[in-house]
Amino acid sequence: MKIAATLFCLLAAGLLCGCSTPSPQSLAANDPWEKTNRDIFAFDVWVQHNIARPVATGYRAALPEPARDGIHNLVTNLHSPIVLANDVLQGDSKAIDTFGRLVINSTLGIGGLIDVAGKLGIPGHDNDFGITLGQNGIAEGSYLVLPFVGPLPPRDMLGTGVDSFFDPLSWARFDGKATWMLVRAGLRVLDIVDLQRDQVDTIERTSIDFYATTRNLYRQSRDAKIRGETGPGTAPLPDL
Repeated sequence: MKIAATLFCLLAAGLLCGCSTPSPQSLAANDPWEKTNRDIFAFDVWVQHNIARPVATGYRAALPEPARDGIHNLVTNLHSPIVLANDVLQGDSKAIDTFGRLVINSTLGIGGLIDVAGKLGIPGHDNDFGITLGQNGIAEGSYLVLPFVGPLPPRDMLGTGVDSFFDPLSWARFDGKATWMLVRAGLRVLDIVDLQRDQVDTIERTSIDFYATTRNLYRQSRDAKIRGETGPGTAPLPDL
């Protein structure tokens, strides 16, 4: 499914190349497809307001905070092999912490539902192959927004495709795999929307140009992760 989605993204990127004439301002912002990007962004915002947000509101109403925390811990633990693979590729010493968290939370944490490692003082972090590429000098490429996906420039698009190969479940074979993968993806989206909706709402409410603000925040967030500036004291940025 991830490979198919990546191929769709590549096709969409190719189609976008001929859809809009870049202005000098767009070229200066490395956003040659800004007109089309803005149209897609407007659609994504509509989806967020009319589908994602109501579903997330129901999610909050249906499940108490401890249950939502358990789901967050579970989807985070399932994502850990991807983080670990990129930690190793980057030669990052945090790979030891990531491996420890994966083992501890998968066992003592009942499959990851409880963040036992966090309680033991082993912090978690995020990582992906887009960051690995950035640390090796690969440029972001032209800014790109995709339907239902949001910002995904070429470097991060490629990173998403490669990360799918680091996920052990992508290679596993078992009955009901397609359903499980769909549920897992849905829970991850719900978790992200639930955790960040208040921050995103604030950004949207206070932005003169929500699209430009989102573009800037996305780049700031990715650049900070590439530089490793994600520790204590770093201003949190939403996963746009």
